[in-house]
Amino acid sequence: MLRPGVQWLRGLPLRGLGLPGSPRRPRSVGGHEGKDNPPLPAETRWKDRAETVIIGGGCVGVSLAYHLAKAGMKDVVLLEKSELTAGSTWHAAGLTTYFHPGINLKKIHYDSIKLYEKLEEETGQVVGFHQPGSIRIATTPVRVDEFKYQMTRTGWHATEQYIIEPEKIQEMFPLLNMNKILAGLYNPGDGHIDPYSLTMALAAGARKYGALLKYPAPVTSLKPRSDGTWDVETPQGSVRANRIVNAAGFWAREVGKMVGLEHPLIPVQHQYVVTSTIPEVKALKKELPVLRDLEGSYYLRQERDGLLFGPYESQEKMKVQDSWVTTGVPSGFGKELFESDLDRIMEHVEAAMEMVPVLKKADIINIVNGPITYSPDILPMVGPHQGLRNYWVAIGFGYGIIHAGGVGKYLSDWILHGEPPFDLIELDPNRYGKWTTTQYTEAKARESYGFNNIVGYPKEERFAGRPTQRVSGLYKTLESKCSMGFHAGWEQPHWFYKLGQDTGYRPSFRRTNWFEPVGSEYKQVMQRVGVIDLSPFGKFNIKGQDSTRLLDHLFANVIPKVGFTNISHMLTPKGRVYAELTVSHQSPGEFLLITGSGSELHDLRWIEEEAVKGEYDVEIKNVTDEVGVLGVAGPHARKVLQKLTSEDLSDDVFKFLQTKSLKVSNIPVTAIRISYTGELGWELYHRREDSVALYNAIMDAGQEEGIDNFGTYAMNALRLEKAFRAWGSEV
Repeated sequence: MLRPGVQWLRGLPLRGLGLPGSPRRPRSVGGHEGKDNPPLPAETRWKDRAETVIIGGGCVGVSLAYHLAKAGMKDVVLLEKSELTAGSTWHAAGLTTYFHPGINLKKIHYDSIKLYEKLEEETGQVVGFHQPGSIRIATTPVRVDEFKYQMTRTGWHATEQYIIEPEKIQEMFPLLNMNKILAGLYNPGDGHIDPYSLTMALAAGARKYGALLKYPAPVTSLKPRSDGTWDVETPQGSVRANRIVNAAGFWAREVGKMVGLEHPLIPVQHQYVVTSTIPEVKALKKELPVLRDLEGSYYLRQERDGLLFGPYESQEKMKVQDSWVTTGVPSGFGKELFESDLDRIMEHVEAAMEMVPVLKKADIINIVNGPITYSPDILPMVGPHQGLRNYWVAIGFGYGIIHAGGVGKYLSDWILHGEPPFDLIELDPNRYGKWTTTQYTEAKARESYGFNNIVGYPKEERFAGRPTQRVSGLYKTLESKCSMGFHAGWEQPHWFYKLGQDTGYRPSFRRTNWFEPVGSEYKQVMQRVGVIDLSPFGKFNIKGQDSTRLLDHLFANVIPKVGFTNISHMLTPKGRVYAELTVSHQSPGEFLLITGSGSELHDLRWIEEEAVKGEYDVEIKNVTDEVGVLGVAGPHARKVLQKLTSEDLSDDVFKFLQTKSLKVSNIPVTAIRISYTGELGWELYHRREDSVALYNAIMDAGQEEGIDNFGTYAMNALRLEKAFRAWGSEV
């Protein structure tokens, strides 16, 4: 049993910890704070004008100031309400890793680590960066499968990653109990850094390159101006800014409310434990690699001659600081911690003691229980926000230390060059919308925290907080017949059940339970006719005197003639593909634009921004939630639909990529002859409230042709065989 030194393990504050709510700080992760890097002196200067005002002096905000100033931007101002690192940065465990289960975010991790490696030399500030590598431990066969899956993706990046055998693991981490270990995923160059010293080094660099870091300077008001600039009010005075960046950590919600936004963020409590010197650790010849026991759901690393380990407890046991959402962050909260609660994490403590037996006789010298901010899907929100000119965010960082350097560079490049340096849509703040309620945010944050170390399967679905208010008109009709997938708040059928089939969600790295049903749906569309709910598409109406000119500016393709449709790509100033949309010219000067569900507000923001910059006289309306979409595809699609309309659907009259307004079963629709399946088909755009009637009419009319449902998994298989590329995948 871990010994708490002079006091009991459970139920009492441990040695060295203050009372609940009192300001208390763990010693610096890297051991340098207060010695090599004393706090930087406060600035006495003030600026009335700024190119960029950054709100928040944690590691993310300071990193952005550093990168902007180093890249040559003049008049960079950072405003911090109390002192640098206050909030979540100062008490972070400081882990750094090249690993990420996705692809794009690995670039952020890479840029962070490469910056941290050279920061001490550049600024003269000690950062306490250790790079002993890290090992993820597999103790089950499915974890070994996951590691193999991850190895298939590692070729996307220059960083090293290996699967290692138990013998190698024991050689690298000799304190382990090897009884259950099957394999490890090893990342050289991983490690940990002192968050305080890192931030102070970034701050020193930012000042060196000309940025103004002002604190204490709490922002009290944000006022947008008609020319797109902002008036930023503080007790010290106001600043006129060309843009503002909300990097305020767990105060980001309060900053968002100043401009009328409810950012979907919630603070959660995260604990880690620090031990005193352990003789076996002290006797080691070199530093231990960082360990991640995925089944035990904790990380563990060497801290001087002891160990530091932090668990991620289940969603049922974890603690959400929901009062901060309803009543706000307590005034003056900055470098405080919550009372420790070992009962909440004891199962993980015991798992750590079983895996690393020397912990059983270790003394605890500190338990840190501090707030970190979670978004619903655990990923940060980074970039410009739709609906507000020149309002940017860098918020929701559950892992701010490893993201800070890379996100600072990413945002700096975007701000300076007018486009993102690479695709990172998974961090787009506009992936959330009005459907993202506080209840949803809390449910998903609980789930995301508790799922920190679960197996990451392909096509993963998570079910907390679902369904949202954003369901199609067919949701009630289809929900019992299919496995739904989550798409930007929508529920959309992935695949359909047949009698006697396994209807559960059974993800796998091998053949899944949806393999045969999806194969049947594929044949259904290839040989007969199928119907799919495509309502989650993003849909925009654009009209006005300059609508054609705007679209001609936005897209690389020619603008389709009235009554026709094409696939077009919005390009960045450097000619990169920013988005792919379907453009339909419905009547002179009036267009319907269609995009994927996940890029709805991402694309809308770009269109709106370009319209404002170019002073185009247009009206842009987002009709995504008002309009339902049914796709009908397959060799018998024309035969089925012709029964329901007087409009001639023959190939000579209704050509491929043509669009017409007509009635199907007396229901008004905009019909586009297009199908992502690559088969004969139409997409039928209609009022959301007409979805059930339209669906039933089509299904009844198609009985003779053997009509049936199909989902997005079958559609994906069909489009791949036709070499139809998908933006965000092949494009």
